[in-house]
Amino acid sequence: MDAPLAGVLALQGDFEAHRKALADAGARSAEVRTAGELERVDGLVIPGGESTTLLKLLKDEKLWEPLRRFGRQRPVFGTCAGAILLARRVTRPEQECLGLMDFEVERNAYGRQVQSRVVRIEDAEGGPLEAVFIRAPIVRTAGPGVRVLARYNGDPVLMEQGLHLAATFHPELSAGRRVHRLFVAKLRP
Repeated sequence: MDAPLAGVLALQGDFEAHRKALADAGARSAEVRTAGELERVDGLVIPGGESTTLLKLLKDEKLWEPLRRFGRQRPVFGTCAGAILLARRVTRPEQECLGLMDFEVERNAYGRQVQSRVVRIEDAEGGPLEAVFIRAPIVRTAGPGVRVLARYNGDPVLMEQGLHLAATFHPELSAGRRVHRLFVAKLRP
């Protein structure tokens, strides 16, 4: 049986690091820049970057509505700016989002670029996890259907809901591949 094919949105962000992490986690990957390419993948990673720029690029490339439809049927994994786009509501400032997961997020809440950090956190199973925060958002509320898999300073930083996974940090920049393996598991029928 072929390994699942994970798409990585390749409009902005470190999509190459996600492709390497997905390969390490047992998936094939393809860069996605068009609606046609989106339809060929089993799931999609939306990497970090700048969420308002990513939103603009998605609309310019006519990917916003196809991505919304895709997310109703197939797994999506958002990291940092990608997590912002998965949210139900975005603040500071408010912006449009996909609403694929039931949480509210505040943009850049951990501070400016110079306040970026690498920390060790524990996931829900008590295992250590390295988390790279770069101008990261903070999840302010999570609905009852959201399962929090890891927290930092009491705030959710890794969550899943149904088909979807969101991380407010950058797991692709860490040596560990546990978070990407969680996503790859969602791609297998």
